[in-house]
Amino acid sequence: MSDIYVRDATEHDFERVVELNLAEVAHTSAMNQDDVAKLHSLSAYHRVLVVEGTVAGFLLVMGPNSHYINENYAWFKNHLANYMYIDRIVLDARYQGRQLGTVLYQDLFTWSKAQGVNHVVCEYNLVPPNPPSAHIISD
Repeated sequence: MSDIYVRDATEHDFERVVELNLAEVAHTSAMNQDDVAKLHSLSAYHRVLVVEGTVAGFLLVMGPNSHYINENYAWFKNHLANYMYIDRIVLDARYQGRQLGTVLYQDLFTWSKAQGVNHVVCEYNLVPPNPPSAHIISD
């Protein structure tokens, strides 16, 4: 896999984002194309990972000034002034276990630092278990 890059998500990616999310809905919440469009409009950062011409994953992040309504996001909004909230990261199962999630995270961290952001935060579900995310969080 030599052709790997991250780019901003566009409206043309929304169908694929829904497809990717549906495959991992046990670890995320369900969403349709309208939901993706709304979350995209609220996001500070929404990028896709492209592997050899295929959208293989996405990362959706809200900033502190988003009008996003979510209990976990609200907790961070009440406790931090400068942060990016990871709403979800999803990788196609065919590409999992190859450190490609790290590519998305590193892109987010680089972008966040350039924006002067002090914290990148997320919620983490214990049920159902999500071993790949547990590995990232513990590193």
